[in-house]
Amino acid sequence: MGTPGPGNAITDVPGVVVGHTTLIRGEGPLVEGTGPIRTGVTVICPREAADWREPVFAGCHRLNGNGELTGLEWVRESGTLTTPIAITNTHSVGVVRDALVAASVRRDPRDAAWSLPVVGETYDGLLNDMNGFHVRPEHLDAALEAASAGPVAEGGVGGGTGMICHEFKGGIGTASRVIGPEVGGYMVGVLVQANYGKRAWLRVDGVRVGEAIPVEEVPGPWDDGRARPAPPPGSGSIIVVVATDAPLLPHQCERLAQRAGLGIARMGGTGGHTSGDLFIAFATGNRLPVPGHEDPSAHGTYAVRCVGDVVIDRLFDAVIEATEEAIVNALVAAETMVGRDGITAYALPHDRLREVMVAQGR
Repeated sequence: MGTPGPGNAITDVPGVVVGHTTLIRGEGPLVEGTGPIRTGVTVICPREAADWREPVFAGCHRLNGNGELTGLEWVRESGTLTTPIAITNTHSVGVVRDALVAASVRRDPRDAAWSLPVVGETYDGLLNDMNGFHVRPEHLDAALEAASAGPVAEGGVGGGTGMICHEFKGGIGTASRVIGPEVGGYMVGVLVQANYGKRAWLRVDGVRVGEAIPVEEVPGPWDDGRARPAPPPGSGSIIVVVATDAPLLPHQCERLAQRAGLGIARMGGTGGHTSGDLFIAFATGNRLPVPGHEDPSAHGTYAVRCVGDVVIDRLFDAVIEATEEAIVNALVAAETMVGRDGITAYALPHDRLREVMVAQGR
């Protein structure tokens, strides 16, 4: 296994900041528009929040497309990411996207002419009053205000508040890897919003944890005998954000984004028909001109660097490992949550996880 960064988080990549707003309110039967509320929003800023206007090279990948991550057509076309990334629940994408535009305009009126924010979603309707539209512009603003480097809260926080993973409580997870100094010593960080997966398919470091802790032992949210207003167990989605300080070109970022799917596969994800498995990777190792502020003496040209094939292989490994661990971290950090109508998503039990792993020599 590779070496984690000092914080084992996406914020180990210099300049990257993360913020959450978590909304938990009410209990009991669902009253649409009132609650119970189990949702939120998470933001990832590629450069510190004060410096939005500088783009970064970026690329994206779709494993299965039953989901949304706005703004990707411009990422594909231009090879750049020009806004923070936000993640929320399925029916709050629009308000969060619009709030990001408004926040950008407030920070710098020159942005008023054009903005295509990147906002992703996963479905939290099993635990949350998702059709109550409880995420509002001020919640995106609060997440931006809270965005910081250093430790990242994980589990049932931010956009991951109401999420379920492999029929345990899921949510936000993050991890990082640093590659060796002989290949540049670059940092790779990953953040996931994990809301996917069948229990029986769950693996941790190759161990069949889901089979060892079946729903007969720790019930899933579908296992109390009541009908569910949602797709069956194993449905759901995952958003993966990959960051690195390596100098990459857009096509190299796209290749890193694609490798996130291999980390998910190692955990037992299958990219099923009802799953939205959407990934974006950005690289901060080049400094790009801010639109409208290019140096006229450069005649429209600027210099960039990129890594070679030996380095890109090591970055692939780092993305796969960090994605895998970020999902584990989401599961381990998440606490049992009771949502709408008393539906319960139980946490992955730490004692049983240790027993299963030790029994397999881990």
